[in-house]
Amino acid sequence: EMTTTQTASMPNNSIPNVEALCQPTGDELARQRFVSGLRKSLMADLSPDMRAIYEGRVAPQYALKHGAPPADPVAVRKAMKDEVFFQLWSAARYDAQEMVWESVRPQVERAAADLRNAARIAADVKPSGGSLTLNPELDLPAHFTAMDIHLMPGNFHSEFTPDDVTQGAIYSHGTAVFSGGLQLRSMGGGVAATMARWLKVAYPDFAPQRMVDLGCTTGHNLLPYLDVYPDIDAHGIDIAAPGLRYGHARAEALGKRVHFAQEDAAHMHFAEDSMDLVVSSFFFHELPITVTREILAEIYRVLKPGGIMIHQELPPNTDTDTFHAFYLDWDAYYNNEPFYAQFRAQSLPRLVVEAGFSADKYMQTRIHNYGTVSDAVFNAAARGEVSAPQIGNGVSWFIFGGRK
Repeated sequence: EMTTTQTASMPNNSIPNVEALCQPTGDELARQRFVSGLRKSLMADLSPDMRAIYEGRVAPQYALKHGAPPADPVAVRKAMKDEVFFQLWSAARYDAQEMVWESVRPQVERAAADLRNAARIAADVKPSGGSLTLNPELDLPAHFTAMDIHLMPGNFHSEFTPDDVTQGAIYSHGTAVFSGGLQLRSMGGGVAATMARWLKVAYPDFAPQRMVDLGCTTGHNLLPYLDVYPDIDAHGIDIAAPGLRYGHARAEALGKRVHFAQEDAAHMHFAEDSMDLVVSSFFFHELPITVTREILAEIYRVLKPGGIMIHQELPPNTDTDTFHAFYLDWDAYYNNEPFYAQFRAQSLPRLVVEAGFSADKYMQTRIHNYGTVSDAVFNAAARGEVSAPQIGNGVSWFIFGGRK
């Protein structure tokens, strides 16, 4: 009989792998590579040209008119809106975002019945010991259902058939296309692999036994924690059922024991002082600040004394120059992420302290994307001996959090 550790790390052949069921044709793969390449060109190659235009012409002209360069990202945006280069770049980026989802939709629709069947088998058999708990009565908040976040048609929550996993599959395969353009420049371990390994190096004596990932969608940024902490009791919560079904089926097929549940992170079912570790990835910038405050307070409630929360997020305005802040806030205006800029304008230390954490237990850092540098450099940065680069795009990640 396999041990718990073995069960958590060995693929299970009795469950169809949902990702393997949903393969693109040659033509579809070519389209996806084109979209990834287009995004790379826009995000990594052309954005420096836009900064050069801003610094060489727009900012000086603004300063002549107003007596000083733009003081914040809103002023930069107003100054840049009439620039033809920005208009063309922005239109192309918007189109590329829509193309991300359209490029994977045919393969998902073709495999929809097989995907549902695999999810049903995983939910019934649970060979890896995980679980899936759904709540059809959960009241989904208006800030979530009112728009297609990331321009993804149907958003995360739409269901078209019983036990539907379509939106989870579109999100999983679409984000691979979305990030592929940046990975062409530097392959790395991704967000969760980076965060888990940073935690292991930065806090070598910390041995979490139980964790939860907030807004886990398909669990993509949850499973890597099990590679670093193989015996951990792992939970993932989200309010959208299709991604949870997909994530549970994927985890069971991969031999990862994870408990997925459909619930609101502001009202978790976990008992007080019951979690060693609470994590999230690109989560808070999708929420109104009022909800962010509720969730941070709820995290403090469920964390054990000595427990840690870490969140990978967009860097705040205080960590960027005004042009980079404007560049990051593009999604707030054109990508159906209206709370993006509001979140980045907040004082993260203040939000964490307001939730109950001591000011001296606040943490904030940047860390190299794991795998893009040597382990020696990564570990030195995790210990605070060297600094990670002040850029994102898959080169480094911004992390903030606190310890109870």
